[in-house]
Amino acid sequence: MTSTDLHTEPASARLSPVAPKDRIFNLDMLRGWAILGILAVNAIAFAWPSLLMMAEAPPPVNATQADVIGVWVIDVFFSDKMRTLFTLLFGVSVFLVGGERSDLDRGALLRRRLWWLLLIGAIHGAALWFGDILFLYAVSGFIFLMFRSWSARRLLWVGGLITLFWALVATGFYWGMANLPAEVAGKVAQNMPTATPEAIQAVVDTYRSGWPAGWLANLTTWATFLVAILIMVPVTVPLMMLGLGLYKSGYLTGAAPKGAYLTVLVLGGANLALSAWWGWQKAMAPDGVDPTAGLAAASTGAAPLVTLFYATVLILLTKFGLRIITRVLVPVGRMAFTNYLSQTLIMMTLYYAPWGPMWFGTHSTSQMWMVVGGVWLAQLVWSPLWLSAFRMGPLEWAWRCLTYGRMVPIRKGAD
Repeated sequence: MTSTDLHTEPASARLSPVAPKDRIFNLDMLRGWAILGILAVNAIAFAWPSLLMMAEAPPPVNATQADVIGVWVIDVFFSDKMRTLFTLLFGVSVFLVGGERSDLDRGALLRRRLWWLLLIGAIHGAALWFGDILFLYAVSGFIFLMFRSWSARRLLWVGGLITLFWALVATGFYWGMANLPAEVAGKVAQNMPTATPEAIQAVVDTYRSGWPAGWLANLTTWATFLVAILIMVPVTVPLMMLGLGLYKSGYLTGAAPKGAYLTVLVLGGANLALSAWWGWQKAMAPDGVDPTAGLAAASTGAAPLVTLFYATVLILLTKFGLRIITRVLVPVGRMAFTNYLSQTLIMMTLYYAPWGPMWFGTHSTSQMWMVVGGVWLAQLVWSPLWLSAFRMGPLEWAWRCLTYGRMVPIRKGAD
């Protein structure tokens, strides 16, 4: 084959997926932690009507103290933190797949990969579960790919400052909403979605009636949430910038100065401790009472800082000889795409698919945590078992075949 033939070949024919031996341990480890944590946040959206989240109404079952603690754990330790971490890592993956903007072949491959992700996300959201995030990542990825050749310094400054701006906006908004004058709070409550017991039960009955009613309800919710999804693009792209900046600077691979890690540990750890304390005070207070004067809500605006705290703890554990602990997350992260979508298949089967037990609207938070723990255990077990025989997860393989336009090897030892 001549050099001219090589030049006229499509990019997908000259490029191949990264080999398992060339994968970056820290990125897979962090991705595994993010995927497991995402389920803890998403479980409520699988198990309860979305109307409850929009109306900030109580769950459709009587809550025990264990349930209250379960919600506190989700709000303080997982909510927004896991999505943020996965977004940071997605920014890194855009660069690792697409390379520099000057690499036209890899750039074309990246765009093809994002188009397929957009389609998969749309199918996932419309047909399976309205809470899909893949569609958002694909849309944001098409914007972010223009910035992937920026230097680490520029990515950190621009992405970091915009992320800080949104964090301050969120903090101010949550604090303000928690401290509205009584008359204003009353007017706001009047404009909130109606979440009467009858309305909630109607949604539960619809989902538990099977398909097509349950599927149409999910489709309608997803279509409604598309606006909110697209509003998240200005938040998501800066996080991708920040993630790639952290990678290019060596922070995510453990090569940054020790002072940088110490700073994040102190600031992020302090924020997490305060958020946990204020959140606990509010959780244990009578309904309608906030002894923290809005601080519990406001502290959630600093989710990106807590995310960096988690990442730093895991990076340092790996760096200083405790890889035996962090390596259990690596197979889960290597199969992140498969594990994310399999979480949907498991949860929809349990909660609202016509072939499952139809638990939708019947579980308390503590019961949902039992389900989440079971799925975590399953994914921690099946991921290394699968990867002992195959190069990548089954859905990663399908996505790569679509991206490269050919069958790529999946079995270990295959050419």
